[in-house]
Amino acid sequence: MSFLAKVWRLLVGIKDALVLATMLLFFALLYSLLSSTPNAAAIEDGALYVELDGTIAEQPERASPQDILFNSTSPLREHRLRDVVHVIETAATDTRIKAVALDLDGFVGGGQVSLQRVGAALDKVRKSGKPVIAYATGYSDDSYLLAAHASEIWLDPMGLTFIAGPGGSRPYFKGLIDKLGVTVRVYRVGKFKSFVEPYTRADQSPEAKQADQALVDSLFSAWMANVKAARPKAQLATYVQNPLGTIANQSSAQVALRSGMVDKLGDRIAWANRIAAIAGRDSSDPVDAFKGTDYADYLAAHPVPAGSDIGVVTVAGEIVDGEAPAGTSGGDTISRIILDAVAQKNLKALVVRVDSPGGSAIASEKIRQSLLVAKKTDLPVIVSMANVAASGGYWIASAGDRIFAEPATITGSIGVFGIVPTFEKTLAKWGVTADGVATTPLSGQPDVLRGTNAVADQLIQSGVNEIYRRFTGLVSQQRRIPLARVEEIAQGRVWDGGSARQIGLVDSFGSLDDAIAEAAKRAKLDPKSVRPVYLDRMPNWFELYAERLKGSNEESRLPRDAYSQLVQRQQINLASAMIEASSIAKGPAVQVRCLSCPATPKIRADQGLMERLIAKLR
Repeated sequence: MSFLAKVWRLLVGIKDALVLATMLLFFALLYSLLSSTPNAAAIEDGALYVELDGTIAEQPERASPQDILFNSTSPLREHRLRDVVHVIETAATDTRIKAVALDLDGFVGGGQVSLQRVGAALDKVRKSGKPVIAYATGYSDDSYLLAAHASEIWLDPMGLTFIAGPGGSRPYFKGLIDKLGVTVRVYRVGKFKSFVEPYTRADQSPEAKQADQALVDSLFSAWMANVKAARPKAQLATYVQNPLGTIANQSSAQVALRSGMVDKLGDRIAWANRIAAIAGRDSSDPVDAFKGTDYADYLAAHPVPAGSDIGVVTVAGEIVDGEAPAGTSGGDTISRIILDAVAQKNLKALVVRVDSPGGSAIASEKIRQSLLVAKKTDLPVIVSMANVAASGGYWIASAGDRIFAEPATITGSIGVFGIVPTFEKTLAKWGVTADGVATTPLSGQPDVLRGTNAVADQLIQSGVNEIYRRFTGLVSQQRRIPLARVEEIAQGRVWDGGSARQIGLVDSFGSLDDAIAEAAKRAKLDPKSVRPVYLDRMPNWFELYAERLKGSNEESRLPRDAYSQLVQRQQINLASAMIEASSIAKGPAVQVRCLSCPATPKIRADQGLMERLIAKLR
């Protein structure tokens, strides 16, 4: 009995210790949450400090409790596009704000359409008579697209401006697959449906290269036009073709200055002094400080106004079956949001904001069907395309009464593919064979141990063909385009927004605001008075806390020197491609998805390249 009593006391002690540890963890998280929450009362006269560390996204991913509790580092911070635009445009008319300090030193990027929208907001600040002063150690395409809309562009004397244009390499896995002995069975429709090529080829096919070249040329033309209009004094075309300049013994920063790409060379202290000359500085502040308000505090004091009449549902990221958190479009999740909103009968119109390269055909159709339910109740359904609305994203968009896009939107990719890997050659290398019995031609099919048979191949290919016929058929019906014409412009080809408008895949150029105005007109409302209600699931307190911590860890940020940033951005692009390839392999056997569509990086910035690759290949 004495022994049992001791064991009992030990168990009670362990229980008490666990309870105490849990309570300490809870109060530590609560304290951290309260201390890191934006302060809506902390608005003071001076500058608005907008530090865009990380990326700009249509719908940021929510950090999970596992990220906070079990990961020592934070993922890249994602800034919601509409929040960034709202903060900047509000500051334009706020008499307390004397200038906007735009810190792009840790900015990784965002879609071209999104960045042009932020640039338009910065233009409003300048038109109000307030300066926008940008700073970075180094500018790449995305960060310079924003900086071009500033009144002054500051560059660190040890930095550089690196304009590469869209394009580059992507990994092809055919050689690795052959070495491993894996047989990749591909079922596809559409000669431009290049998504499966990384698994079947060691290089890009002529058809895919032709389509991709046309796409990147169009996107870069739109980029050049936007930057040139925002900064006409820059010798842009000359600098892009010869960033080294013509005078020897000049630094990269000096070449950028002489070419009119930047206005001032100076470090962060000099930049802060320039802003302090406009916004002021308290006598007790350090030399790199100035009076003003942080972006997060300003957003807390000026949240995006809530609306009621026009509902906006966001389809962002990969389209997947079932439920999914923000930043990924779960077919069940998005469909439920739409059906619930329709059932409440409060909305007068619905706007669908699409920023997705596609994914599951089943999930895409489920979302489309929910939009058809909305249309049966006489709700106008207007589609607004963001950076990407391709393949499954276009499948959903086809249900709209009117489709808005931007010239730099990536859309189309009307095609279907399927991938089934089998491992008979891999097993044979290790002396492993497989055998068994069957009752029908489909017993055990698709057989990953011995390979698929002709009946299974025909069945899967016929399924891919059927989905393609359904895809082209619904495009023909919804867009009122003859099916033969749809067949010509489909084939899995990706189009820029300008070309898509010419061939009838979209109706008009316009932003999300234009789509909301169109929805208001169709609902017989005054476009100037309506305010949209965003039909997102509201985050809980833990998710809000996690969002505040994203990117707050210094270790999660990109290195500050421009050359290291340049290399690491390319490493992030490669790692993103590896993640994308992995998600394809793990996704549905049949998908409507676009390979040529860029994805916003969502990986940890502090992970080394090899660490990411090893993690994906395990």
